[in-house]
Amino acid sequence: MSLYYPPIRYVVPSHEDGMLLKTILQKRMGVSRKLLSRLKLTEQGIMLNGTRVYISVKVQAGDLVEIRMEQERSNDMLPQPMELHILYEDEHLLVLNKPAGVIVHPTHGHYTDTLANGVVHYWQEKGWNYRFRAVHRLDQETSGVLVIAKNAYIHQHVSEQMIAGTVDKRYVAFVHGRPSSQTGDIDGPIDRDPLEPHRRIVTPEGYPSLTRYRVCETYPSASLVELKLETGRTHQIRVHMLSIGCPLIGDQMYRHPVYSEQGLLPDAPERDEDSNGAVGSLDPLAATIMRLDGYMDRQALHAASLTLMHPIEGKTMVFTAPLPEDMKSLRLALAQEAVTSLCNTTTLEGEPIE
Repeated sequence: MSLYYPPIRYVVPSHEDGMLLKTILQKRMGVSRKLLSRLKLTEQGIMLNGTRVYISVKVQAGDLVEIRMEQERSNDMLPQPMELHILYEDEHLLVLNKPAGVIVHPTHGHYTDTLANGVVHYWQEKGWNYRFRAVHRLDQETSGVLVIAKNAYIHQHVSEQMIAGTVDKRYVAFVHGRPSSQTGDIDGPIDRDPLEPHRRIVTPEGYPSLTRYRVCETYPSASLVELKLETGRTHQIRVHMLSIGCPLIGDQMYRHPVYSEQGLLPDAPERDEDSNGAVGSLDPLAATIMRLDGYMDRQALHAASLTLMHPIEGKTMVFTAPLPEDMKSLRLALAQEAVTSLCNTTTLEGEPIE
């Protein structure tokens, strides 16, 4: 078995004749300083026309430059069998449809049952040696497209695309109410909540954060929106949608303000009856909010698509993940409520239907 991953190759064009190999590696192949240092210490890390050379040599037109990275394993992670929903895989990338409720990689106090544990097991069953490198994050309760790099070079290049803003990440979410505009930008700085550090808030002292949205479907008390992140702050979509009065349905952390305004507990009944059987307690808005939240065990947020440039092939790749079953069920429930609402508000002339 080879000790190296498949080589990454570059053929020197005529206009780069006489250039330093170091320049080719850094400026044309995009090898970072850190990776370059590792490759220099690897027996077959840097090859010119099949021969190991110093990076100070000059190249000629037509020369074949190759870099080879030693295979790695995630020895610090316990392999665990897990059903993986693979959207795409090649020797450089693994793209998954992450289910809701699964943490991406081990954290303090949570070392097992993560997506990383499942991926490491999958690779070991295949006889492959890769180190788990997710190139972006998804919250535990968010489902959808997740991209994993199979080596340091690929991770570096996809990460650079993310930093440059050339990776297009689209989410869909069901939210309470309806945004004031069909499309819009939410430009609100985000930082930790000083009273609850695990939460985030919009505050002038926060980090610049921008979310673009488009309303796709509307219902009597909710909307389906598509969202594009221009920055990648923790909980950004959830915080921004709450800031415009349209929190995500089912979100337990960033709840609709009606919960605090009316002192409601998460499991409070939708209505109370007095000794005479009269309904009271909650106003219609609060009852509606609680009913909609009851449809979901998590925030109704899904990473629907991700578009990037393949680091090796140089072509645009679009990965999409279908709407998960719980959000499909929510969509159906909202549609049924819309029909009921329409029937309750529309007056038909003539005799009633028997």
